[in-house]
Amino acid sequence: MESDFLKPEECAEVDMALLSSKEKFSARLAIYALRVLKQIAGETGLSVAEVSNQQVMDWVRNDESIKGSIELDASFENFFTNLVVASLRPLRQIAVESGGAIEQLTVKQVVAWFVKDGKIRREQGVDAAFLDL
Repeated sequence: MESDFLKPEECAEVDMALLSSKEKFSARLAIYALRVLKQIAGETGLSVAEVSNQQVMDWVRNDESIKGSIELDASFENFFTNLVVASLRPLRQIAVESGGAIEQLTVKQVVAWFVKDGKIRREQGVDAAFLDL
């Protein structure tokens, strides 16, 4: 299913990184969310930061890669919408640290941030919590 959500080159970028399984999941989710949020922003004329939860939910409901892989119901739509929206937290942090807008972030920047964050957590003895976005 992962390959349905990410492009092959995005999968390869994450797979090459020195990340735990949890960190790889979070990085993959952030990359997917970045793509979705950029597309919604482009279609609506809004910035990524202005995209509403309802617009994300509408996207989730209509995303062919999701519909082809998973049977959608309201609880899944809410769950997945929350995952995408939660990805804004690290994306905002990455944008601030890079000195640009979320819209300008690249897959390489996202992966590099998760590598750096994971290294810091390990050095501090803090286990990266599942979906600690």
